[in-house]
Amino acid sequence: MSELSEPTSDLSGLKALVTGGASGIGAATAGLLADRGADVAVLDLDPSPVDKPLRAYCGDVSDDASVRSAVAAAAHELGGLDILVNNAGIGAIGTVEDNEDAEWHRVLDVNVLGMVRTTRAALPHLRASAHAAVVNTCSIAATAGLPQRALYSASKGAVLSLTLAMAADHLRDGIRVNCVNPGTADTPWIGRLLDRAPDPAAERAALDARQPMGRLVTAGEVAAAIVYLASPAAASVTGTALAVDGGMQGLRLRPQAR
Repeated sequence: MSELSEPTSDLSGLKALVTGGASGIGAATAGLLADRGADVAVLDLDPSPVDKPLRAYCGDVSDDASVRSAVAAAAHELGGLDILVNNAGIGAIGTVEDNEDAEWHRVLDVNVLGMVRTTRAALPHLRASAHAAVVNTCSIAATAGLPQRALYSASKGAVLSLTLAMAADHLRDGIRVNCVNPGTADTPWIGRLLDRAPDPAAERAALDARQPMGRLVTAGEVAAAIVYLASPAAASVTGTALAVDGGMQGLRLRPQAR
């Protein structure tokens, strides 16, 4: 291909693994990767919602043996691994006063070390790929101070730094590493959060209003960004955090006149 040729976005022949791929952003990403031609495996604590042609593997990103077993099985059945999407994660609410040490350890173990474990297990397969890409699901919480999100924000701040360090470490292995920073996304976790609110409708309205576009980000919109970063179209993109947040991080709009 000449340097002036447009990079292809076709994923035919590529092998992808998506953690936390049974619901929400992960499910949207796995489905879009498959629609674009990739052969896709999903690793999840409960992979039962996953339908063919996706391959499903039960795995716990907080357990190294479980991760190594699932990644090895997926790579064997797929015939290699070109794309890793580190999406599995859990939420947390509260200030620094509101969570005990055990909860801090639990959330960091899943949200940060979970990515470490999965990437570590996948690296030998990614190094053998002619098109290797890792995309981590980060968050607007890594770059903006959000109330009642101290633990979650700390975990996603670590994911952002981890992404940059991994991009530097593995560039010469031929592996690109990027992350996506969603704003508040309309996912099952947000749905559960709203269900517990005293006034779910008012809470949703407040979350919508917090984003300049006036609505929550959709799982499909985040998936589109992840798939772009994983695709050959982003062949020169590494060490980047792509915000999909309705302008929440960078825009400062004046209040609308009443």
